[in-house]
Amino acid sequence: MNDSPFIDIDDRIRLLGTAHVAQKSVDAVSFHVTEFQPTTVAVELCESRKEALTQQRRLDKESLLKVIKEGKAPLVLIQSLLAAEQRKIGMNEGVQPGEELLKAVQVAEEHELPVALVDRDIQTTLRRAWKNMGFREKISLFSALIFDEEEEEIDLNEVLSDQDLLSSLMLELKEISPGAGEVLVDERDEYIARKIASIDSEQKVLAVLGAGHLEGVAKYLKEGFSNEENRLEALDTIPKKTFFAKSFPWLIPMALFGVMAWLFTQGNVDAIWKAGGIWLASNALAAALCCALAGGHPLSILTAALASPITSLNPMLAAGWFAGYVQMKIKEPTAEDLQLFLKLDEFSLFWKNRAGRVLLVTALTNIGSMLGAWISAGIIAAGL
Repeated sequence: MNDSPFIDIDDRIRLLGTAHVAQKSVDAVSFHVTEFQPTTVAVELCESRKEALTQQRRLDKESLLKVIKEGKAPLVLIQSLLAAEQRKIGMNEGVQPGEELLKAVQVAEEHELPVALVDRDIQTTLRRAWKNMGFREKISLFSALIFDEEEEEIDLNEVLSDQDLLSSLMLELKEISPGAGEVLVDERDEYIARKIASIDSEQKVLAVLGAGHLEGVAKYLKEGFSNEENRLEALDTIPKKTFFAKSFPWLIPMALFGVMAWLFTQGNVDAIWKAGGIWLASNALAAALCCALAGGHPLSILTAALASPITSLNPMLAAGWFAGYVQMKIKEPTAEDLQLFLKLDEFSLFWKNRAGRVLLVTALTNIGSMLGAWISAGIIAAGL
């Protein structure tokens, strides 16, 4: 008898809770397929994650360049950091993250059962989470992932069997980042539940999902959903920016030009030169420092310093794009770097991997450039 947690919603739907890095969960899938005898197996996967598990995917130079150009470096870094944490735990168990989901797909195919992918696309989830997070939340999340070096012994059997512990882990995520927690936990609970409920009522469904979603998904399936029209479609789209959100990045450039124009009308040339010097120095120093923290090449650091005062005046551009591109051209990732990047299990290795360093240079330079703009604006305003 396998003692992985499960909930029978009724005689037609069973939810099986798993840990994505536990051998016990891999074994549980085979047991419940045999014991429950479903006609459909639903898995907490989207198409891209299924492809990543079933195929030997690797990053290529074109994809890396696209990530830089589209400003997705922070999202890719967060996804990679979370995956690295899972791989670190999984190494102790002798399994790869998501192996129990892959097992569910394989067992279903062996029994010639249809497989239903019931999770939202990972890119949509991450982009919704990123948009839902405030600036402080983003910094807190990065800090928690990067600087939390405490090596805790994790008993996966205890995690799987103790629903209170699971709840506390979910609450911890929400405390670090309420915005991300809402998207990664609450929204996905509802999305997965709605997808399971949409499966043909004639089918007997075994749904394999992370144990952290077990209670939330079960609650929706038992208590029902709101009558909001097109709710599933709404959860599956990336919200458009509001007018304020679109306008906000232009506030500092417009304010700076306004101050310069006012000083010009006053004939205060010295103040114009002083304000210009503060803008150049603050932007250049902050971007260069953050690029250096990312382990950027000296030419990448120089590029960050030169680009930041200009790109901060045009929110359509980003200093990190230029610094990251230079880093990629000077320290070009090898085929091995690109292949190993998706398999890193320690954050310190991101600095040693050339592909990881390109993303770090891009993301941290952008953060530095943003900080430099705000700092210089504050200094200039204080000096008026």
